[in-house]
Amino acid sequence: MATLQDLLAVKGREVVSVRSTDMVLSAANLMNERNIGGLVVYDGERVVGIFTERDVLRRVVSKGLDPATTAVGSVMTAPVVMVPPTITIEECAALMTSRRLRHLPVGVGDKLSGMLSIGDLLAHQVREAETTITHMNNYIHDLR
Repeated sequence: MATLQDLLAVKGREVVSVRSTDMVLSAANLMNERNIGGLVVYDGERVVGIFTERDVLRRVVSKGLDPATTAVGSVMTAPVVMVPPTITIEECAALMTSRRLRHLPVGVGDKLSGMLSIGDLLAHQVREAETTITHMNNYIHDLR
């Protein structure tokens, strides 16, 4: 079974992050520039949370907070759920589904190996299905 290490080897291991003291507006601009939906939040060298598009909507916009003066640390999701790179993609998908997570840092302790989104998992599943279909088509074609 494929693990998150395998998926990160294909996707890449870059993790985009902000500090808990950064303002929401700069974090939102960073997410827009990078075309991503979530950032890991650090306090010093320690991972303290995750900041996502959902946090912007639920904890900033809907509360009428000023994103230019609101610190990420006051509206981030914490504590962060982090998974080790050795778990299977299926286990990760089940966790994300059961906890309704769209972004998931991968690592051990405060050492990150990468960041996955539900879209990354779906793209992997599509690639796997396409490979299976190709093999089945080739097998059927060879029988003829």
